[in-house]
Amino acid sequence: MSGFDGAIVTAVSSNGTYSFTKPARDSITLLAGLGVEGDVHAGVTVKHRSRVAKDPTQPNLRQVHLMHEELFTEVAGAGHRVAPGELGENVTTRGIDLLALPTGTLLHLGDGGAVVEITGLRNPCTQIDRFQPGLLKRVVGRDPATGAVVRKAGVMSVVREGGTVRPGDAIRVQLPAEPHRPLEKV
Repeated sequence: MSGFDGAIVTAVSSNGTYSFTKPARDSITLLAGLGVEGDVHAGVTVKHRSRVAKDPTQPNLRQVHLMHEELFTEVAGAGHRVAPGELGENVTTRGIDLLALPTGTLLHLGDGGAVVEITGLRNPCTQIDRFQPGLLKRVVGRDPATGAVVRKAGVMSVVREGGTVRPGDAIRVQLPAEPHRPLEKV
């Protein structure tokens, strides 16, 4: 699809224990309907602690967290050094404006059959400031023209088709049928 040529996976990360950061891996395996194999956030129902406390039966719309590498360059301009996986993402990308994609977009990751469906925007929390003071205001702000909240900390997705994902894998974008729905926080 034009406009997305050259989009790639630059890093993959997972963690089997609750931790803000996720170590980089050589590969991750996505499991249909569950998430990243061995990752603490994998499952049919919510795994994020704050969401489990509210309602542990909610569907897990946050199985795989994707973040654009370009954000690291942006925050570096304000003195923040961030590496892949350090903000808790599973898949780091380059060459694709994840935040501009509509809800329901399918991302085909590599040629191993892995497909994720974007469910919405990550809603970053204060843990980001515990990681690096002042970083939260760099990834959440307000549109100066409208005053609307702007979330830049990546997108969340569910696994539609399982497969292995590695750094260097190409990303193919499949937009949903129109009318497109903009991403909202999940």
